[in-house]
Amino acid sequence: MPLSSRRATAALVFLGVSTFSFVTIEVLPIGLLTVMADDLGRSRSQIGLLVTGYAAVVVLASIPLARLTTHLPRRLVLGGTLAVLTVATALSAAAPTYEVLFGGRLVIAISQALFWSIAPPIATSLFPPELRGRVVARLAIGTALAPILGIPFGTWLGEQAGWRVPFVVMAVLGAVACIGIVTLLPRTEVQDSPSRRGSAPDLRGYVILLVAASIGVTGFLTFNTYVTPFLLDITGFSTDALGPMLLASGAGGFAGTLIAGRVLDRYPWGTVVVPYGVLTVGLIGVFALGELKVATVALIALIGLSFSGLAVAVQSRTLQIAPGSTDIASAGASSAFNVGIAAGAFVGGALIDHTTVRSVALAGGLLTAIAALVMLCEPWLARRRPLMEESDHDRRVCEELA
Repeated sequence: MPLSSRRATAALVFLGVSTFSFVTIEVLPIGLLTVMADDLGRSRSQIGLLVTGYAAVVVLASIPLARLTTHLPRRLVLGGTLAVLTVATALSAAAPTYEVLFGGRLVIAISQALFWSIAPPIATSLFPPELRGRVVARLAIGTALAPILGIPFGTWLGEQAGWRVPFVVMAVLGAVACIGIVTLLPRTEVQDSPSRRGSAPDLRGYVILLVAASIGVTGFLTFNTYVTPFLLDITGFSTDALGPMLLASGAGGFAGTLIAGRVLDRYPWGTVVVPYGVLTVGLIGVFALGELKVATVALIALIGLSFSGLAVAVQSRTLQIAPGSTDIASAGASSAFNVGIAAGAFVGGALIDHTTVRSVALAGGLLTAIAALVMLCEPWLARRRPLMEESDHDRRVCEELA
């Protein structure tokens, strides 16, 4: 039986709590970069590897895990991922060495690889198909709130009480999300639900979307992974100001999620393209004006706004043009994003080891400009073949991806 509207909404809230938890835990080392480096006796670039390694596992595990679990009950799979999140985050908080911490984060990454493959299709399956875009936007509110609440609060708490305390808090929140999801999701689900197939399958468009996403996210993370040393060394902010600075980015991100949610059903392609252009302007602007505090705050808010809007738009368009199973398509999108996260952390780390931290903004802006160009060319790159050839080819692809 379908869930009542109230129960479906409550389940969506706990799914939002889950996205908040995963995003916060994944990027928390960015806000705590200097604190963790000092406590563990590691360089900033080595702490950055906590993000790179995490993302690499998500890239490698997303599609295999989505395929492996495709016929298992969604409630069981999702509850299991959140249980792993809780236990591994607690292990990370108690880690006596950098190596144990690194291992704990890789286990969390495995759970996240599966979570982002199944969470969006599960969320949309709880509501009528015509509300798909709106549901994706509401699910993304948890993602958008992570930079507003999770990262600034975690950064502040880590500065005051040590970096381990925020990880303990996130382990507790993960447990709450796990209990809520297991309680509210139906024990059985419709296997042929419309939410498990793309509404307008387009293989070429899907591939182009993922290529642009991986390049664009690389650009964003090249800068954002090392935003803390940028604000300290280039802009001249004190460590006490890091929380408010990250809050500015998060506030922009929340606004970007709300804006994208209002327009993505009407302008699915444009809602993907525009954020790349805005990201480019923001990153090049930070490179040029990074020594001006007011300008830097405004530009970081703009960067946060555009990236959050981009994330919502890419996820919504993935569910729309998925050439087969939306679970597998979401796994591909998650892999593309995490290719960008890993590559961005790596590129940024290499740059700050061999140049100044200011260079990460310029490199990031150039990469997002390339991503914008790829999406602008999508109408030509995805130009369709003759109808009969296209129909036979797409049918074969859909059968393989299902």
